[in-house]
Amino acid sequence: MALRQIRIMGDEKLEKVCRPVTEMTPKLKQLVQDMLDTMYDAGGVGLAAPQVGILKRIVVIDVGEERNEPLILVNPVLLEQSGEQTGQEGCLSLPGQAGMVTRPNHVKIRACDENMQEFEMEAEELLARAICHELDHLEGIMYVRHVEGELFEVTEEEEDEEPDTNAGKRRKGRK
Repeated sequence: MALRQIRIMGDEKLEKVCRPVTEMTPKLKQLVQDMLDTMYDAGGVGLAAPQVGILKRIVVIDVGEERNEPLILVNPVLLEQSGEQTGQEGCLSLPGQAGMVTRPNHVKIRACDENMQEFEMEAEELLARAICHELDHLEGIMYVRHVEGELFEVTEEEEDEEPDTNAGKRRKGRK
């Protein structure tokens, strides 16, 4: 288990557009595993490579829904989006803060898995929110650009009470 340091808002790496992955090397496979370990340790539901200082188009997500394994997205592309949902959103790169954000309620994406096998998938609700949140990171966009109104502070207790409404938010005790 290798934990990586999560970059905090203001770090220049969080503002850069990430480069596509052209080949899945052993080093990048290790990065994916480190990202999963880091995300779970921090109690998050999603993590993008720039959040650990690597400017590659890699995202890991685990919203604890019907999937038995975390979602690994390499070079993800948003193909379609529809509907909308508004909810509280936070980010591991801005701990202790949250804001109300409107995102699509349904998305369709194309990506590669950790073996560079291309696939398409559709997602709704929390998973759609998490995908949009993490794909924004790959473009150098923090969720605060989308916040409606003001950011507000959240305590660990509040974060624990509403874990299913926050893409990228800290979720204590999540393994």
